[in-house]
This record gives sequence, structure tokens and C-alpha cells, in this order.
Amino acid sequence: MNYLAHMLLSDGTPEALLGNLAGDFVRGVDVSTMTPAMQAGVKLHRAVDRFTDSHPAVQQSRARLPQHWRHYRGVLVDVFYDHFLARNFEALGGEALDTFATRVYSALNEHAEALPPRLKRAAPIMIERDWLRAYTHFEGLEIVLQGMSRRARRDVALHESVGALRQNYTELRADFENFFPQLVQFASRVSV
Repeated sequence: MNYLAHMLLSDGTPEALLGNLAGDFVRGVDVSTMTPAMQAGVKLHRAVDRFTDSHPAVQQSRARLPQHWRHYRGVLVDVFYDHFLARNFEALGGEALDTFATRVYSALNEHAEALPPRLKRAAPIMIERDWLRAYTHFEGLEIVLQGMSRRARRDVALHESVGALRQNYTELRADFENFFPQLVQFASRVSV
């Protein structure tokens, strides 16, 4: 899962939200220097990633994407699943996406000094470009994926993958709907 799902699966406290988000930004960072709540968030993030990567519905979604995306299928499915989550956030997340995004952006600002360096640099861009609400529409997904392309190790136009999402929308959404309740149940059982 990508940013939106990871934060939703936290216990909802600001530090736990940020710890779950920070999981993608802590390579080379000594997480023991983080607050206990942020450390727990990173631990949950990693458990969620392992569960997600091995889940049959996620593997099926990856297989639905064209072969030329082979190295990026995992991250693309993560982003596409955040799209499905964002489109139905109130039902799945228990609050309006606008409310949740505002809470996340406030936490990023309020705890900026505690963030790992890569997240500290990304946070203002995330807020300015409103990444969490951008997941709801194709144009926003393209913008998010263009940003990911700029950070990729090789030259790749990830935003073009939105065409594969459009072509396989019904099937990918069904995969997500099969997977997400199981993910929520799994995350609720992870001891951090």
C-alpha cells in the first residue's frame, strides 16, 4: 500500500500517522532515534508491506499490468490501491478524506523537526501538491506518479501507467476490494 493506506492503518495519533508514513523514508536512518510511537509506526509499515507483497490479490493485480511495467508493478499497484481507497475513503476510513488529509498535513507541520531527513524534504511538497486528495482522480494520480518518476533510479514515465489503470479498472478495483478488508484485519492484529 502507499501513503494513504499506511497512515489510515495507524492508531490515528499524529506520531503514529507519521511513523507509518516514515516507513518509506527511513532507509539508512537509525529508527531508534525516533519517538516510540514513530518507531511503532515504522514497524507496522514494514509488516503491512510484507503482508501486501505476498497477498494473492495484490499479486493478481500486478499480473494485470503490462509486461513493460515489470520493475514498477508493485509500486504502481500500491498507488492504484490508494486511489480506490481515496475514492471510497469515508466508508473505508470512517471519516471524510478532507478531514483526514488536513489532520495528516497538520501533523507533518507540527512534528517537522522529528521527521527523518527524506520525509522532512518531501513533506512540504506533499502538502503543497495535496498528494492525499490527489489520489481521488486520474489527473492527480498522474501528478503523483510524475513525482515518483523524478525520484526513480532510471528514466521512466510512471504517469503513463494510468492508462493501464483505466484499462483494468474494474478488475483492479475488485482485487482491492478483496484485499483491503483482510489488510485492515491483519494490521489490527500486529503488535507494535
